[in-house]
Amino acid sequence: MKHNFFFSLAAVMAVAASIFTASCGNGENPEKTAAMERLQANLPLYDSTLQALIERDSIPMIDLVFYSNGASIHIQKVNPAVYSEDEAGKTHVFQAASLSKVIFSYIVMQMVENGEIDLNTPLCQYTDIARFEQAGDSINTARARKITAAMVLNHRTGLSNWAEGPSSDEWPTSTITFSVEPDSCYGYSGEGMAFLQRAVEAIKGKSIDVIAKEMVFEPLGLEHTAYCWLDEYDSLAVSGYKANFEDRGQGRHPRSNVAYTLRTNAEDYAKFLTAIATKYYQPAVNGNVANGLTEEYWNLFLTPNPEIAKRYWDEERACDSTMYWCNGIGLEKNANQGNVYWHWGDNGSFKALFMYVPARNEFFIYFTNSIYGHEIVSDITKLFFENDTPFAVDNWINL
Repeated sequence: MKHNFFFSLAAVMAVAASIFTASCGNGENPEKTAAMERLQANLPLYDSTLQALIERDSIPMIDLVFYSNGASIHIQKVNPAVYSEDEAGKTHVFQAASLSKVIFSYIVMQMVENGEIDLNTPLCQYTDIARFEQAGDSINTARARKITAAMVLNHRTGLSNWAEGPSSDEWPTSTITFSVEPDSCYGYSGEGMAFLQRAVEAIKGKSIDVIAKEMVFEPLGLEHTAYCWLDEYDSLAVSGYKANFEDRGQGRHPRSNVAYTLRTNAEDYAKFLTAIATKYYQPAVNGNVANGLTEEYWNLFLTPNPEIAKRYWDEERACDSTMYWCNGIGLEKNANQGNVYWHWGDNGSFKALFMYVPARNEFFIYFTNSIYGHEIVSDITKLFFENDTPFAVDNWINL
């Protein structure tokens, strides 16, 4: 069975190197040492619980990292109904689904700090709005001219999730119309993210694949992560599964889309979340450009829009009352745990989730290749955060 113990950055300068080490080493922070000892002591509980959960809910595989006070553990468990046990000792990659958006939002925030894009400048000043204009509706065009990067990252564009299925042949030229007035309310939209992607690519004069590699994947050491299909994915990408372990295949996407096409795994994505937890910043040295965010812009990244993130326009649920959206990441204001930053991913037969609790200095990130991957949300939070009252995140996602 695969268990990797590691520590996060001893200093933010170390992100580009390996942030995973097998032991505490000399001179480690006592809190890290204590956290590692606790993780090691709890390993049998983590192992047995995760194995029971994936067998209970017919999940073929789970790939998970839990980070606590600088120490972390990686656990990968497989369901014997689908995999042999030795598969848990191999490198696998998963569809990250909407966790794609958070890495892209981090790219945008770096561009904001660098003065390349302004959060409140209409995106039509950076790229065209042809797909809006082809509706032949002056109101639609006027609304398109209002959309800003801030509205996209806060999911307040007034757009539906997609104009057409984003993996369809029709999508790139499909007409985009509005459901409500921009900035009038929360409304989750991949279409908005794709619009912002076009603006970012126009500003940079590069594809999102090159941009992400330069600004995130290489600096943070994300070795198996990409928005596009990599050759290594032929063997590393796992299949997704529907009910009754129906194999739906790897699910290749026709084009890179920052809203949903990222592939990665828990070890790679944990490096990105560690950058958030440690407020990673690499200043410009010897002619190299700066990377990461200064504290001011990390704080801006994690600042929520003041209005609640009501998931459904026509229905208000109890779980909505504590939910907000920051510049690309969700926020639950939890009475017991304080601010809880999170995002979920759902590509049907691939489901993922991370939750980060600054007050505890802890996060978990998990990926599954199953339609049932979100059935375990409250079980996972209870296992790692030891909460007696369920987080609102569970109901927000699942109800």
